[in-house]
Amino acid sequence: MCGIAGCIDPLAREEILGKAIRSMIAPLRHRGPDDEGVWLDAGAGVALGHRRLSVLDLSPAGHQPMISAGGRYVVVFNGEAYNHLAMRDQLDPVRQGTVSGEKQLIWRGHSDTETLLAGFEAWGIEETIRRAVGMFALAVWDKSSRKLTLVRDRLGEKPLYYGWQGNVFLFGSELKALRCHSEFRGEINRDALTLLLRHSYIPAPYSVYRDIYKLPPGTCLQVNPRERNVQPVRYWSARENAEQGRLEQYVGTEEQAATDLEELMKQSIAGQMLADVPLGAFLSGGVDSSTVVALMQQLSPRPVRTFTIGFRESAYDEAEHARTVARHLGTDHTELYVTPKETLAVIPKLPELYDEPFADSSQIPTHLVSNLARQHVTVSLSGDGGDELFGGYNRYSWATEIWRKLKWLPRPLRSRLAGLLTTFPPAAWDVVLDRLGHLVPAGLRYSESGLKVHKLAAILAAQTPEEIYHGLVSHWKRPSDLVLGAKEPPTVLTDSQAWAGVGDFEHKMMYFDTVSYLPDDILVKLDRAAMGVSLETRVPFLDHRLVEFAWRLPLRFKVRNGVTKWLLRKALYRHVPRELIERPKMGFGVPIDSWLRGPLKHWAESLLDRNRLLREGYFNPAPIQQKWEEHLSGRRNWQYYLWDVLMFQAWLEHQK
Repeated sequence: MCGIAGCIDPLAREEILGKAIRSMIAPLRHRGPDDEGVWLDAGAGVALGHRRLSVLDLSPAGHQPMISAGGRYVVVFNGEAYNHLAMRDQLDPVRQGTVSGEKQLIWRGHSDTETLLAGFEAWGIEETIRRAVGMFALAVWDKSSRKLTLVRDRLGEKPLYYGWQGNVFLFGSELKALRCHSEFRGEINRDALTLLLRHSYIPAPYSVYRDIYKLPPGTCLQVNPRERNVQPVRYWSARENAEQGRLEQYVGTEEQAATDLEELMKQSIAGQMLADVPLGAFLSGGVDSSTVVALMQQLSPRPVRTFTIGFRESAYDEAEHARTVARHLGTDHTELYVTPKETLAVIPKLPELYDEPFADSSQIPTHLVSNLARQHVTVSLSGDGGDELFGGYNRYSWATEIWRKLKWLPRPLRSRLAGLLTTFPPAAWDVVLDRLGHLVPAGLRYSESGLKVHKLAAILAAQTPEEIYHGLVSHWKRPSDLVLGAKEPPTVLTDSQAWAGVGDFEHKMMYFDTVSYLPDDILVKLDRAAMGVSLETRVPFLDHRLVEFAWRLPLRFKVRNGVTKWLLRKALYRHVPRELIERPKMGFGVPIDSWLRGPLKHWAESLLDRNRLLREGYFNPAPIQQKWEEHLSGRRNWQYYLWDVLMFQAWLEHQK
């Protein structure tokens, strides 16, 4: 895992290029504390930079930027190609040389970067990427064609920003690298800011800056200094694979499907356990992480290192469940109960860690567990992705049920019902529903029930199921009214031409999450939280072969009788007793709502001050002030809405 950066500046002298690229990679040291390197082609105005976290081939043979054996390609590579040894077997026949009249294989080391470069020379860039299984963001300069190619992995595990600033092209793993170039302008994209307020993140291809973009997952971009209007080209399409999977549905039995799923998971995990440094896994005790750890333990000759953090607040604590699963599997388990003081101490670090406004508050515990793991290992596997692939989010079931039961009601009546539901604050609903809990099936019991009642109220007026989904994943419902001089841009969620034809509403929601929420929230959170402490994270569920298999599964294998991730549970229960796993789904969060009324009150009031908002000129203060006052009074819980604004404000202050 590494940090990469580069620029194309045809008018710059060699010493200027060198100074520029060194300044760009300097702030990426956390992504690669073990080594650094730069490479220049002064004639073309190209500079490539790399910061290295050594995971495979710790020797100097893994140093980057790396030049191909034939000298044509130069690459900076962030990530891992898990199947690179198999790719070497395919490359061996074309990698033979002659020494003293005898043929022998020529490999300088055993890094996956060298394997990819050999593939570029043998098969070309795009074909090599199609053959690679892994997570990556890379840039490769072709000396022959004098073109730069940027590539991002299929599901978007690794980040890559790019854009033209005047006559200079810039790219990097994080925005802080681009900001260090003298030509970087840094004009805030007000339109993109509306998306932050709606979703708590800024989805690709947008970034917080005008003219700077995120390379979408599964695409490559070929940059020619003479052609500025080139667009990313897909080499792997989530939409095409989802649609193809629904056309070619799995026809085996439930037992066969569970066995096939387990074998694919083992294949993915075995590849992702390849490392020359200590390796472990995050363990929450839930379905996804328990499945990953159970299969890791089966594949490992020694106890797997597992990590979890605990909170004294019972509504947010999963450490006890993780401990029970770890004991059953026999892992080498480490847990840490963090104090409110330790948790709150993360908040001032968030603007630097995330580098772009990002407002999923589970960023805090994710950073804490990453910091814990990094004290013992360099690589940690994660259970992210299971919810999107196997129907794990509660909204998949109850949003469908809501639409089925309420679509026949006149819209005015639904609006009136919404008003009744919001008469009582979420806390009051929590009390009522807790008392009625014994009457509700276990699969339908949720934490934070009052908040879900208010979410239900917010979507009752929807005219289509897609509107219901959009309402569920929205915080501020009219963000363009809040951001001055802004218009909300289209996304994959609002552009019906971009929707996959997958039939049922549940699968459509899973698709939406796979192409938006997963890469732009979940994977951003994981990457920045972990790389902020120089920890590499790997996500076995996102092996594209497993993703393609999941899309072939019929819905009844994913959600059945209110039970989510049905097939995944079936596979897991071969290794872990059901009673250790079965419990209401719990989010990985922290009590932002009470913190804003307590220890964070002064900090928040400063950032949300009306005069300050007017002076900065990004927000209309009135709706923000209203929600802040209602939140402080306890009448409403506006933690998510306020956190969106606060994370932008904190980020903006950090830029000064």
